[in-house]
Amino acid sequence: MNIEKKKRLERSGWTVGGAADFLQLSPEEAKFIELKLALAAAVREQREKRGLTQTALAAQLGSSQSRVAKMEAGDHSVSLDLLIRALLTIGAGSADIARWIKRADSTRAA
Repeated sequence: MNIEKKKRLERSGWTVGGAADFLQLSPEEAKFIELKLALAAAVREQREKRGLTQTALAAQLGSSQSRVAKMEAGDHSVSLDLLIRALLTIGAGSADIARWIKRADSTRAA
């Protein structure tokens, strides 16, 4: 949002903030969510890049297609452990995972 629009809204009595403000998330909680979303996006990106369907990835993980869909959507029930295991299964290395984590940090800082 541009600064002028934000000032105009605040002068009109509106409170302007992001989702973290609305949900009253601590900085750590907001960072955790950004991290999960970055890794979830990476799972989808890498799965599609490798030409795998959600069903094929699920078979490799010993899971279900709906679970892979939840991973890619960043569902709250999906653990970081499962996201990282999926990335490793697809063929990502630790340097790739570190890059996606760093991307989450830089996205939040922007």
